[in-house]
Amino acid sequence: MKLSKMSKEELEIYSYDELTKMILEEEQKPLNTATIFRKICDLLELSDSEYTDKIGDYYTSLTTDKDFVLLEDGTWDLRDHHPASVILSDEDEAYDEDDLEDIEEAEEEMEEIVSEDDDDDDDLDLDDLDDEDDDDLTIIDEEELED
Repeated sequence: MKLSKMSKEELEIYSYDELTKMILEEEQKPLNTATIFRKICDLLELSDSEYTDKIGDYYTSLTTDKDFVLLEDGTWDLRDHHPASVILSDEDEAYDEDDLEDIEEAEEEMEEIVSEDDDDDDDLDLDDLDDEDDDDLTIIDEEELED
């Protein structure tokens, strides 16, 4: 059902984030923060002062919700509408598909290493440690550290 056909009471059931998702799905194009929040305020019949008072919190909610992506031109869209290559990380670097595959492979390798380490922890014996590595160590007195 279109948002414009819903009653104010029906709309008040939804959170701002849910309304944002519905607006972006209806519009089928990215929109900036002010435009989206203005549409929400119009739907909920909020005053201009409420718009002004709440837009900062609204922006914060968009930045913390993983369903939305902030595009380079400052507009918001649903993450599902974009391939991974255009979604920006926290450092504003775009990852392409090859980068994501490399990251996934590295994560899988780390999981294997961690699971192997977990198996080996039970068998760890301090007497089995190699004493030859200790030959490279030098003992320093506290007085030498202070100098």
